[in-house]
Amino acid sequence: MALHFERSEYDARRDRLLIEMAAKKLDAILLFAQESMYWLTGYDTFGYCFFQCLVVKLDGSMTLLTRSADLRQARHTSILDNILVWTDRDNVNPAIDLRNLLNDLGLLGARIGVEYDTHGLTAYNGRRVDEQLQTFGQIADASGIVGRLRLFKSPAEIRKAERAAALSDEALDAALPLIVQGGDEGAILAAMQGAVLAGGGDYPANEFIVGSGPDALLVRYKSGRRKLSKNDQLTLEWSGVFHRYHAPMMRTVLTGKASKRHQELFDAARDALVMVEKTMVPGKTFGDVFDAHARVMEAHELTRHRLNACGYSVGARFSPSWMDMPMFYQGNPEPIAPDMTLFAHMIIMDSETETAMTLGRTYLTTESAPRPLSRHDLDLIVQ
Repeated sequence: MALHFERSEYDARRDRLLIEMAAKKLDAILLFAQESMYWLTGYDTFGYCFFQCLVVKLDGSMTLLTRSADLRQARHTSILDNILVWTDRDNVNPAIDLRNLLNDLGLLGARIGVEYDTHGLTAYNGRRVDEQLQTFGQIADASGIVGRLRLFKSPAEIRKAERAAALSDEALDAALPLIVQGGDEGAILAAMQGAVLAGGGDYPANEFIVGSGPDALLVRYKSGRRKLSKNDQLTLEWSGVFHRYHAPMMRTVLTGKASKRHQELFDAARDALVMVEKTMVPGKTFGDVFDAHARVMEAHELTRHRLNACGYSVGARFSPSWMDMPMFYQGNPEPIAPDMTLFAHMIIMDSETETAMTLGRTYLTTESAPRPLSRHDLDLIVQ
């Protein structure tokens, strides 16, 4: 088996889940999120684009229902012993196979939790699951149970995050020599992704963001490339990834010279991130972190140019996004606690002057101040 953690690590994770299931009086939980399956068993695949489900019973037994293409994948990458395959055929409904599996597992009439809130369960398949289970037992929404367990990282997971952060640094190192007048966005992107892969990392759960000129104001990847001009702005958001663990970074890098507006926005972004760091401590909440960022933006008269969130938890994630819950947004009551890996990003987009500025990195929370996982400083980069 190609496992990235000791068997004892997986056993401890299973035990934590069973405690939560017992507290919520669940006899079983149906997991559809790939990151849940990976965290619990090591199962590593992109096969979640099709129907698959991991059934975990309160007695600790686990059974995976998947397609034939993922049978060997599950055997090779996970601790799972019980793997069943539903057969591809015309008009197939694998939710029927799931119902039959639950019946064979003695769960008729049981209280069953379903992990609905995931890209691994489409609305179409979710409706089919509900149709099959509506008379089977008592169904409860179990979304977020495993996600919250994953929020708190073990020492072994922290080491993965640290390696991912080192790969993020190496990606920036590879990009900087190319960020000059005439530099090609495609070459910059290739250098960054190449550094991660050459360093033993993985593909990220979503595309790196790369955009210059007016596109520097975008915070999503888009197709199409351009070359940098003499005085340009390039927004980058990327992540090193190691064994699926992410440690994102974000920077707007300038070529030529910094304009007065760029400097103003950078000063605000750095001030906000410093205030976020002071707030990212036990005793505060995710909402408090957002409010700290928002107050600085308001003081710099930039409220209309900021976003309505300024970061989120990160960890082992799968496409289409490396973003995890919870997020830094107004009113989020989730407490900050030690051993979280959190990405804080200060994003200021002034559409009136077409000026962009971003600054972000990943932190490990502790009993006191958070520890930045990047070795890069927070200075404005002008090439």
